[in-house]
Amino acid sequence: MSVLDKDFLTLKSTSRAPRSSWSAEGSALVADALRRSGRLRQGVRLRVHGESMLPAVWPGDVVEIASCSLEDVRPGEIVLALRDGRLFLHRFVALCAPNGFLLRGDSMPGSDPQFPPEALLGRLVRSADQGRAVSAPALRLGFGAKWFGVKWSRALGMLLCHCGLARRFALKLHRRRKTSVGEFRNPEQAADMSSAELGAL
Repeated sequence: MSVLDKDFLTLKSTSRAPRSSWSAEGSALVADALRRSGRLRQGVRLRVHGESMLPAVWPGDVVEIASCSLEDVRPGEIVLALRDGRLFLHRFVALCAPNGFLLRGDSMPGSDPQFPPEALLGRLVRSADQGRAVSAPALRLGFGAKWFGVKWSRALGMLLCHCGLARRFALKLHRRRKTSVGEFRNPEQAADMSSAELGAL
């Protein structure tokens, strides 16, 4: 599977439906919820399954998105956009003349094709996994330290994009950390889950 095939989001659900069951209809429901309410309703969040935003956002992270206008978005912010029934959670690069915008995943080799203005659904306001919670300002400014900001994330992302060994190693460490945090928080639940169930979350 190529890097380009590893970029999608799904609704966080209590069902154990496999990722392949996610559809364009689900993406349209997310888009409609954001456009109507301004924020995904409480209890309806998005779980990231893609690897295109490593190291800022990891597979399994749950993100909260707030709607915003294209004029409000600044370069470096992580935004959610819809194209061809797929959701993209990538970093905003720039506005394009006469209209539209460019996005790029931190660990992607280049920018995405131009999005039309109506494709923008919102910006990331919070990202969390079992072991950490990060607000959007921290993702822009770098987890409270300016040295680990957008440029640093992009530099690490490029390493993970072009070095498959580094990418596999980073993902393996991330999975181990998530597993150990899950066992620490709830050992009975972690022991009862099979690997197939973990993959479907």
